[in-house]
Amino acid sequence: MRSKTVGSILIIAGTTVGAGMLALPLASAGLGFTTSTLIMIAMWMLMSYTALLMLEVHQHAPAGATLNTLAKQFLGRKGQYLATFATLFLLYALCAAYIAGGGGQFNTKLSAFAHFDLPPAVGTVVFTALVASVIMLGTQKVDFINRGLFALKIIMLALSLGLLTPHVSMSNLMMLPIEQGLMVAAIPVMFTSFGFHGSIPSVVAYTGLNIRSLRIIMICGSALPLLIYLFWQAASFGALGQGSLSASGDLQGFFHAISTVVMSPRVTSAISWFADLALATSFLGVSLGLFDFISDSLKRENSFKGRLQTGAITFLPPLLIALFYPDGFIKALGYAAIALVLLAVILPVLMTIKVRRAGLNKDKYQVFGGNIALSIAMISGLIVIASQLVNGIN
Repeated sequence: MRSKTVGSILIIAGTTVGAGMLALPLASAGLGFTTSTLIMIAMWMLMSYTALLMLEVHQHAPAGATLNTLAKQFLGRKGQYLATFATLFLLYALCAAYIAGGGGQFNTKLSAFAHFDLPPAVGTVVFTALVASVIMLGTQKVDFINRGLFALKIIMLALSLGLLTPHVSMSNLMMLPIEQGLMVAAIPVMFTSFGFHGSIPSVVAYTGLNIRSLRIIMICGSALPLLIYLFWQAASFGALGQGSLSASGDLQGFFHAISTVVMSPRVTSAISWFADLALATSFLGVSLGLFDFISDSLKRENSFKGRLQTGAITFLPPLLIALFYPDGFIKALGYAAIALVLLAVILPVLMTIKVRRAGLNKDKYQVFGGNIALSIAMISGLIVIASQLVNGIN
């Protein structure tokens, strides 16, 4: 397998497996392991299918085209405006979240290294500057750095799972859902846990339009997070059970519950390091997608000056939001699932319909399933939106 293919698989997987993975057991606590597993597999199938739809559409677009270019080409100005809004809303909100969370963690480590407390803004600014520098160096540099971080992340996860596994109880894994209505709260969280579509144009531009390689990248890059999630869910549910998970409330309560069961500070330390590395790899993938989207939208030159301008537009807004308006972006992040449905489900389906009706797919790659699969994908996306709106109301 080519080096770029492996690197791209890890970019997709690294973008997908973020620190939010730690919240999956909490979001699905009332459903039980079996039900949450079935929903998770369904979300993976949906997002993998729409990723393949993106490849089908990319065949008929210029090399290096982002979602902005694709939407304008196949759906006109209205489609372009919808794509621009969904992409910017989602990726800026995610970047602001990663900057706030990663900056806080980075500041703690800087303060420990310096042996005195630094102002919180210092860690946030330095963390953002480091990631921005990597992104502006190009996708290849992101690929190499992401490989190292992803390897460390897997080591920390394996250590966490190894320490939790002896405490897993089969009776905990066999528990039935407490209440079926809890599924409404879990669906948007599980859906966003497979959100990597903002990085697809960057990966296509990096590897070239080799459909066979790109299919491997999309399927393996999304299947790897599914495997990691299932192991993590099994360890969390098996060790703690529904009662303890439901009573945890938040991540601090979750960490406390784990340390109580395992009685080892190494577990909490390993999970904390995993969270830091997961946040870093996700931030790299998300900000790379946003950087390329802005560069394409504003037609910036691929020169030092052009990339510096694109970098400023990419990183300054979420940095300022994270520093001065943290409550605002946290509330907006609650509706990230809706923006992701637009970006990763509705737009790919609509563009694919346009391509097929125009007869452009003759002798080209076409995703299986025909109109039935497209309809199922669209209905599934609307279910996620409805679930998020219900959660917002109640």
